[in-house]
Amino acid sequence: MSWLPDDFVHPVHVPVPSTALHLRPIRETDTALDYPAVMGSRERLWEIFGPAWAWPSETMTYEEDRIDLLRHEKEIAAHQSFNYALLDEEETVLLGCVYIDPPERTGSDGEVSWWVVDDLAGGEVERALDALVPQWIAADWPFQQPRCLGRDTTWQDWLALPRLS
Repeated sequence: MSWLPDDFVHPVHVPVPSTALHLRPIRETDTALDYPAVMGSRERLWEIFGPAWAWPSETMTYEEDRIDLLRHEKEIAAHQSFNYALLDEEETVLLGCVYIDPPERTGSDGEVSWWVVDDLAGGEVERALDALVPQWIAADWPFQQPRCLGRDTTWQDWLALPRLS
């Protein structure tokens, strides 16, 4: 059984209120935007995602990022998991990402996490994204018990939960 209903259609453009930014599914062709965003914020992202995902590694290359984005693009097309890029209106800069994944641990039917680049951490854009994501998930995604990792559940608590078999 799939983790999403067969007739579910994922959103393809999500405006971020009070900003000129939007979310859209990430693509392999976004590597030139994604790589500098990730590596420019790598230390902080490692503190957030490293213990759970071992990402992003200190030595991640542009080619490794391209391969990772191609995998994400294929997973989105297959409705296996979703990675949304946070982009400016012209899509010339990537400022963060939102991940929507099937549950790996007990107690939820979808796991959601997100980040912004270092320059936006703690600022208005991050606050706008923090407000948007839970509302968007509740309104547009078919989850009964979504879990926002690093928000309503700490990463440490999530890692301590039993894995789904």
